[in-house]
Amino acid sequence: MRPPMPEHRADRVPLWRHLALFRRDILSAQPVRLYRAKMAEVKLPFLHSVMVNTPDLVRLVLSGRPEDFPKSERVREGLQLLLGESVFVTNGATWARQRRMIDPAFEGGRLRETFPAMWAAAESMAARLVPGEAEVEEAMSHAAADVIFRTLFSIPIEDDTAAAVYRSFRAHQRSAPILNPAALIPMPRWMPRYFPRQTRKTARHIRALITDMTAARMAAIEAGNAPDDLATKIMTTRDPETGETFSTEEMVDQVAIFFLAGHETSASALAWTLYLIATHPEWQTQLHVEAQALRPYLNGPAPGFGILRQFPLIRDTFREALRLYPPVPMMVREAARAEAFRGRRLGAGAQVIVSPWHMGRNERIWEDPHDFRPERWQQDDTKRCARDGYLPFSAGPRVCTGAGFAMAEAVLILARILCDWNLRPVEGRRPVPIAHMTVRAKQGIWIEFQPRARG
Repeated sequence: MRPPMPEHRADRVPLWRHLALFRRDILSAQPVRLYRAKMAEVKLPFLHSVMVNTPDLVRLVLSGRPEDFPKSERVREGLQLLLGESVFVTNGATWARQRRMIDPAFEGGRLRETFPAMWAAAESMAARLVPGEAEVEEAMSHAAADVIFRTLFSIPIEDDTAAAVYRSFRAHQRSAPILNPAALIPMPRWMPRYFPRQTRKTARHIRALITDMTAARMAAIEAGNAPDDLATKIMTTRDPETGETFSTEEMVDQVAIFFLAGHETSASALAWTLYLIATHPEWQTQLHVEAQALRPYLNGPAPGFGILRQFPLIRDTFREALRLYPPVPMMVREAARAEAFRGRRLGAGAQVIVSPWHMGRNERIWEDPHDFRPERWQQDDTKRCARDGYLPFSAGPRVCTGAGFAMAEAVLILARILCDWNLRPVEGRRPVPIAHMTVRAKQGIWIEFQPRARG
């Protein structure tokens, strides 16, 4: 059975219809032909946008000349309320400085050090699962948020402040508009941006909570009794060029994006992976056998980080889910100067879109691109396909600094679930992919959890 697809629009629709669809969902606003098109173009009175769908142009934008295609200022308009000047939205020297101070916290050695906290979050999640039907986007969001709080601030999600941040963030997601007017119509910086009142309220509340957490950690660092976690590592790392560390205000911006990127994207990917596993029972049986490597460690101390090497099929399953359902479906860059793509002229300020969703399903790159075939990751030819069309973590200098963290977290959580449970799709609840901030399902993703006998 082919995995669920979005409700694509017709190839040609009136502009007003396209904008209406886009406000509702990014994916349903796209025509089917984009899975084979080499480039698509949209021209509006105040916006010129192209989507590049060939490996050569994608590499040019993300890796070849990234300084000529910085993050879009238009997209930044809709995110700045919550994310401020975080590494996700900045460009140029500001972004380079931030990456120099953040990247060391996610190097291989530090990832090993965070593994016990990941294990504690996985065990806590396992204790919450019960037999029966469950909406797994919500469950995975809770689990991924727990991982972030434990690894970043050494607190579980049950902590009062952590729980308040999590609740406020979910309220923020429900109220935030997908399309800010400034994304379509250029506006001077002095002009106030429109956001719903609830969106402004939740953003202020989230940032106030994070400010309290960050200030408390700064005080603990100065007192010499701060835990050795990711927050402490990032806040004590000095820029090798200037010797400076992050101020409390700067750190609030970074924590906001760590929480957004670290739990929202992981929750999306994990939920879709569970659904794909549930709908492929024969493959699930193989994964269950592999997951039994965790059995000796249940309800005990964390296994060593090296145990992740015992889950190659689970890792391939997650890779395939990321190909089919990349959490961030589109990345928007901005042409810093005039360009020419495939004979089309782009002026400075034109929006250049790279779509992990369409590249991961590109019919010119992948065999059976819309099918769930995790075994493809054991084939040599997939390396070429992945080099040309696999972008769940972006590519080039702006590749996600937490990619290794996300892979380790996902493989561990999936293995922990598969160790105990048999997964089945819920009849009549086939999910329909939609995308706002990340790729989710219109009515959630429902799974039936059936306990397996422990042997």
